[in-house]
Amino acid sequence: MNIMSDPNAARKGWLGLLAKSPAADVARLWAALQVASDHTILRAPEIGSVMVRGRAGAVGAAFNLGEMTVTRASVKLADGTVGHGYVQGRDKDHALQAACVDALMQTDAATSVNAGLLMPLQTMADKYKSDRAAKAAATKVDFFTMVRGED
Repeated sequence: MNIMSDPNAARKGWLGLLAKSPAADVARLWAALQVASDHTILRAPEIGSVMVRGRAGAVGAAFNLGEMTVTRASVKLADGTVGHGYVQGRDKDHALQAACVDALMQTDAATSVNAGLLMPLQTMADKYKSDRAAKAAATKVDFFTMVRGED
């Protein structure tokens, strides 16, 4: 699905980034951001589990891979904007911060939240991904066929 056919693609992007980012990085950037987020907690952070499904070879029939622990929270800003946060693991503060960021990204504060929190998180995620790819590339073995003298 591309961005043009999905009106919620941007929101899915920042929610995914918040969910995958380390809680310590989100907390540090959130504290440094200093954006007023007067909010009411609609759903207090709660811990549960979700079933993770997979496909063999990405094309086979779906199967249940196992369960994963998640924490979710929902907040409502003073202007009525609602934000939701789902994160992997059992970190209630991380879920609450993700919900606040989701709500703020739907307001006029989106530009400052994007620049002060989401862009640095994306930069860190990109660096981690490239470092991991470089580490994997360093272990790559190129096999080649030696020409035997019979031909």
